[in-house]
Amino acid sequence: MQISVTFKNIDPSEHLKSYVQNKLNKLDKLLDNPAEANVVLSVEKIRHIAEIKIIGDRLNINCREKTGDMYSSIDMAMDKLEKQIKKNKQKIKNHRQGSRSETKDRQSLPEDLSSMPPDAADESSIPQIRVENIDFKPMDVEEASLQMDLVPDNFIVFTNSISNQVNVIYRKANGDLGVIQPRN
Repeated sequence: MQISVTFKNIDPSEHLKSYVQNKLNKLDKLLDNPAEANVVLSVEKIRHIAEIKIIGDRLNINCREKTGDMYSSIDMAMDKLEKQIKKNKQKIKNHRQGSRSETKDRQSLPEDLSSMPPDAADESSIPQIRVENIDFKPMDVEEASLQMDLVPDNFIVFTNSISNQVNVIYRKANGDLGVIQPRN
């Protein structure tokens, strides 16, 4: 990785420069392709600012951190960079895997709760959502009511052959059937 370190309103320090280079060399292991890093270390009043920009093949990451100490600014910026690089790699990995519909399904859910530890899922206020794709065929309400006797589920989703709209027929608690249809 090519690294350039620029100092603004601060005396150039070989120790700071080597500190940044060591940190960036550790991040370089996460990158697949060669990259270029531009680091600007500056001081404004009492704020120590570390700005880092990494440019590479299909990669453009910027981060900026301000604290009261230059070393902590650099450390916090490196933590941000590491998260962004990992996120970018995961994004590329997801893009290369599977079809687009699988990716859309993964992105539509807030989080895959099955990968969480059991106690973390209990503490979470996010309900678990199971996505199920179904095929529904055109039929009228009478045919759908006959189908209800053949399936173990409490509902059937179908396209109403008369109105060409998606309807749901469901079994009520008392055994009667109900139909849900959109308003015209």
